[in-house]
Amino acid sequence: MYYFDHSATTPADPEVIRVMAEAMEQYPGNPSSAHRAGKAARKALLEARNRVAVLLGAEPGDWDHRGEIVFTGSGTESDNLAILGCARARAGRGRHLITSTIEHHAVLHAFRQLETEGFLVQYLEPDENGIVSLEALRASLRPDTTLVSIMMANNETGALQPVREMARLARENGSLFHTDAVQAAGKIPLDVRDLGVDLLSISAHKFYGPRGTGALYVRKGTDILPVQYGGGQEEDLRPGTENLAGILGLATALEKAVRLIPEEMPRQDSLIRLLEDRLLDKIPHIRINGHRDHRVPGILNFSVEFVEGEAFLMHLDLAGIQASSGSACTTGSSEPSHVLTSMGLNARLAQSSVRISIGKGTGREDIAYLVEKVPAIVDRLRNISPLYRAWLRENPNG
Repeated sequence: MYYFDHSATTPADPEVIRVMAEAMEQYPGNPSSAHRAGKAARKALLEARNRVAVLLGAEPGDWDHRGEIVFTGSGTESDNLAILGCARARAGRGRHLITSTIEHHAVLHAFRQLETEGFLVQYLEPDENGIVSLEALRASLRPDTTLVSIMMANNETGALQPVREMARLARENGSLFHTDAVQAAGKIPLDVRDLGVDLLSISAHKFYGPRGTGALYVRKGTDILPVQYGGGQEEDLRPGTENLAGILGLATALEKAVRLIPEEMPRQDSLIRLLEDRLLDKIPHIRINGHRDHRVPGILNFSVEFVEGEAFLMHLDLAGIQASSGSACTTGSSEPSHVLTSMGLNARLAQSSVRISIGKGTGREDIAYLVEKVPAIVDRLRNISPLYRAWLRENPNG
């Protein structure tokens, strides 16, 4: 099997699996319990929290305070807590919110919920490369704008947004700034102080950690309300007994991923550029979706004209190639990608898109196999495409 779907999820690192298995045996107590087993679990939770804080440049916690890291059950939950919690907490100051049309559905659906509560949400459009401009944000900010949420790296195209500059504009306007960094964490350096963001979401399974574990950076003093109720964990922001094994797995995975960034960033970027060049050379009528230079390492999104995306993916799967057409959260939908249509692609091109996302286990031999198989699959599918045959009749010279 050739796995090219790391943006959907990464395989758990063996060290992470070991740490989690040991944690389930070593810490039987509830971190909220006052007895010895509970205190041991609470100490391990604090240590994991502070390891994550150091990696993100956040303020660590102590025995009585969580610092600036809140543990959640996923990147989606982190996004929801940041957006719903901050918008509702600041509703008395204003109800104008800003996001973009290329966000993950975890963000978009949270804003749509706020619209039903009387908030006014402004959606910024990207350019043809999938990047939202600073000028668009600057022109949209208002005195009653209380929250801006723009993702760091797009999950479909890998396009990197100018988050640092956007956070500065929001701060100058008196607005909070949240970024969904789920596709960036563990792939590029992250420092919340350097970025100037107020909130930042991550998810462990995107950097070889466990599924079902996420974290949210919340800058000290940020106005935020819980969106769940039932307990006092995470200083009332995220009730429920902490998933200690998952949290220790997240901390371990993030430490390892951050340590590998200096070598993995250039290596994965080189592999993706090699793949991009080879596909462009071997397959006519192919479009690369996203910016070649301003993207997170490891993601390549392309559309193949006259080929239906789901059929393409099925044939790739039969050849042992695991890829996707975009976000795993919307796979199977008949609708074209909202990200690609926001970039100006028509529905046909958007539905012919494929996302290749590589990881630390991907080598040149994997890229070579992909380059060997894809052109033949494209030819096979085009030969049975009525659209392609009609195009050939109108363009006999190709």
